[in-house]
Amino acid sequence: MIGVILAFGFMLFRNLNAEIAPAPDFEGQGTGNALLHVEQGDTLGQVGDRLYDVGAIASTRAFVSAASGTSVEGIQPGFYQVQEEMSADSAVKALSDPQNRVGFLEIKPGGRLLDTVVVGGSTEKGIFTLIAEATCLRDLDAPENPATCRQPQEIVDAAVQTDPAALGVPSWAINEVQAAPDPVRRLEGLISPGVHNIDPRTEPVEILRELVSSSAASYDSTGLVASAEQIGLSPYQVVTSASLVEKEGTSEDFDKVARVILNRLAEPMRLQFDSTVNYTLADQEIATTDAARADTNPWNTYAMDGLPYGPIGSPGLDALRAMENPAPGAWLYFVTVDMQGTTRFADEYPEHERNQSEAIANGVLASGR
Repeated sequence: MIGVILAFGFMLFRNLNAEIAPAPDFEGQGTGNALLHVEQGDTLGQVGDRLYDVGAIASTRAFVSAASGTSVEGIQPGFYQVQEEMSADSAVKALSDPQNRVGFLEIKPGGRLLDTVVVGGSTEKGIFTLIAEATCLRDLDAPENPATCRQPQEIVDAAVQTDPAALGVPSWAINEVQAAPDPVRRLEGLISPGVHNIDPRTEPVEILRELVSSSAASYDSTGLVASAEQIGLSPYQVVTSASLVEKEGTSEDFDKVARVILNRLAEPMRLQFDSTVNYTLADQEIATTDAARADTNPWNTYAMDGLPYGPIGSPGLDALRAMENPAPGAWLYFVTVDMQGTTRFADEYPEHERNQSEAIANGVLASGR
């Protein structure tokens, strides 16, 4: 009994002493370069453990003590550049600096693979460019030097030259991707909008595989395959149609635009969407020219029957669900009539003409060319 009591007392003393004694800590801002990966659901202690594992801090306890009550408590999942052998306070400051977050990729609904030049505006960066920028890594020992980044062409080459299955393309899109008339655009619509965190150290093929695979899982979660069969389209056609919905409508009208697409396909009647005309143009705006609408290409729905060959952008889940669950109605026409995005739907062409006149009067269809 005496032995047990002594052993218990020793353990209690050791634990109390460990709590009272200062936690091991480095001094200064550190040197070198390390990469921290924060995963979804990580606690502050787990972040500290990961920092310790990459050699950034001397102890998890010192980091947790320094980070408690700071914005780092709610650190977002992703990748962060840090230095080795940093003091706990320096580690907290490093994780609070947005410049140290890397591999952050945000794709807007309707985003396209290639850069888009808007008439009278600026150039919108395409997904290939955004991926390349997300791979940039700075030398924290020499922050004045340019960052090291992948080039957009490296991402394009991986998309074009790699077997679609190795890129994570889902089975319902394999055939269309393999036969795409423009290999550079063959992954269009298969990288979903939203925030993606990519490891900037990985090869372009690995980056694309992760993006396409996770996006396919997101699309499949909506019941895509079953919904496609129900509305009489293939899953790839549903994603293609959803990309039109994303480009042509506002969120409150997505399901109505989806119904117009299905109604026109059933007539049959050409879709005649300006968004499909713009897709292949070097300079884009709402008002398209007669020459552009007459151009015969696999995406121009003025010059061809049915759906474009494939998606013209990345549809968000709201647009995809709207296509899977279209509103009931007999509409065949719609047009945005003001700068606030108000859209008029019509069953008959004379009514549509009146709506077009309203749009012209409000300057919606005016050209800046």
